[in-house]
Amino acid sequence: MSTLCGGTAIIMFTSSSSSFSVLSSASASPATPSRLPNKSHPAGTSTTTTRRLLLQTLTASMVAFCLIWAAKAGILSGYPGIESVPGPDLPSIEFLNKWNDENQKLYTENDKRFKDSPILKKLLEQSKLNKDKNKQLVADKYCLRGAEWGVGDCSAEGMTPDERDKFIAMLKQKVGEKD
Repeated sequence: MSTLCGGTAIIMFTSSSSSFSVLSSASASPATPSRLPNKSHPAGTSTTTTRRLLLQTLTASMVAFCLIWAAKAGILSGYPGIESVPGPDLPSIEFLNKWNDENQKLYTENDKRFKDSPILKKLLEQSKLNKDKNKQLVADKYCLRGAEWGVGDCSAEGMTPDERDKFIAMLKQKVGEKD
């Protein structure tokens, strides 16, 4: 016996009696069962094949309905959660508030002094220059690899073997790689 759920109705298929029953959610009693005829299908298929096809179609449609219905509203939709409940008001201690304010002012001053320091500015400038240099070095290494493999923008396709060797030697010298 299979039971499929879809919103407000429950559909039951009993394989022993080959019948479908629809249970209404309001009455929860079986409605009049509809029996499929025991005659052969006009196309030559048996009633069991027809019943299986009907059952599979019905099952797939009910599963699709349940999935679509569940996608519209989550299980706990509308529940605000524990984080929305405000905590109790804690007593404020005067000297802790004063100490916290003084520390915040000190931290702000130190951050400003650090950001304006000439050492930091020098290091940031050096970092930008190194970034550009390293970017070019990586591009040159990929160019060398592409020339050796014969692929990419630096491919040595169409060059004579002598020209290819000179080109790869020049790229190796540029990258700083030794033979």
